Amino acid sequence: MPEYLHNEGDVFSSADQAFMCRAIELAKLGHYTTSPNPRVGCVIVKNDFIVGEGFHKKAGTGHAEVNALAQAGEQANGATAYVTLEPCSHYGRTAPCAEALIKAGICHVVIAMVDPNPQVSGKGIKLLEQAGISCTVGLLNSEAQALNTGFIKLMTEHKPYVRLKMASSLDGKTAMANGESKWITGVDARKDVQRLRAQSCAIVCGADSVMIDQAKMTVRHSDLGKLAQTYSEDEIRQPVRVVIDSRNRLTPDLALFNQHSPIIIIRGEKKKAVKSSEIETALEKQQHWPHFVEQVTLPLSTLNKIDLNALLIFLADRGFNDVLIESGARLAGAFVEQNLVDELILYQAPKLMGAMAKSMLMMPNLEHLAEAKALTIGEASMIGEDIRIIAKFTH
Repeated sequence: MPEYLHNEGDVFSSADQAFMCRAIELAKLGHYTTSPNPRVGCVIVKNDFIVGEGFHKKAGTGHAEVNALAQAGEQANGATAYVTLEPCSHYGRTAPCAEALIKAGICHVVIAMVDPNPQVSGKGIKLLEQAGISCTVGLLNSEAQALNTGFIKLMTEHKPYVRLKMASSLDGKTAMANGESKWITGVDARKDVQRLRAQSCAIVCGADSVMIDQAKMTVRHSDLGKLAQTYSEDEIRQPVRVVIDSRNRLTPDLALFNQHSPIIIIRGEKKKAVKSSEIETALEKQQHWPHFVEQVTLPLSTLNKIDLNALLIFLADRGFNDVLIESGARLAGAFVEQNLVDELILYQAPKLMGAMAKSMLMMPNLEHLAEAKALTIGEASMIGEDIRIIAKFTH
């Protein structure tokens, strides 16, 4: 354990707790706008009074510490800063926050968690301590980590944090035998999904969802409820829509392409020789795609399907740290079967749809209960007339 890391009961007072709680609340204000940057809040305190507050709102704009220092002004000299994430020490699109704290005359910094990026972890703290600023780390550490599960996983595993959203009846069915599925859940649950989309860097779906359901996979600002009062339509970033289309079935006239926001179509690598006439046809087809559409080729698995692990690495390379899967039973089942989902968000409607209706996941048959995928339920709540269950997979 680093020398600067202490147990909360040893060094932190109730006032420290309150000020860091405020910093965490500030960080949450950037929940729908900061990604892929981490959500960070900062409070500047002098003589037991808050003299400056700030949070990081959007990549490329001022970080939490800089915004809090701007509000504090000269009162920052000799003050204490409470920050939910270790102040950065490197030059990016903005100057290092550690240097800003030093120049402002901050005398002590309380940090909830160390930066998880192994290339910068601890360097901000070292810079502050070299300037004579004392640092303590670990206050409300778990709460701070909960702010940035995607950022942490991207930095430590080079994979995005993956949430799988599904809607079903109480007997676990997602569509009638004839494919009818609109609408299983109620209006409130469908609006709640808009919140999930708004917090995600990317939404992954399969070609079937786009073709059969005419899905757009966009955030509808009008359905964000209270969030729409907090964030303007321009502030809510549309997630990148990632569509797996290994069989080249999508066409530019689908509803998906009516919304002018980034789309990535995932194609599979061809393992056999391609005739020149087929290449010409493919190029002609590409010319008709809207300008916001990108086509990417990824390896195929042994089952001649897109390698989903390679897909997640590709998304991580693009800096996508929070990924939402909205797909049919086959693709969702493949993600779960391969242990690539971190969290399941299930909306269950008070309906029973019968044995012939389609099930949530298509996965290989299991012979023993011990083989079942285990989850830990973290939340169960009512969303309108439906139940929302949030559970994490215990891989």
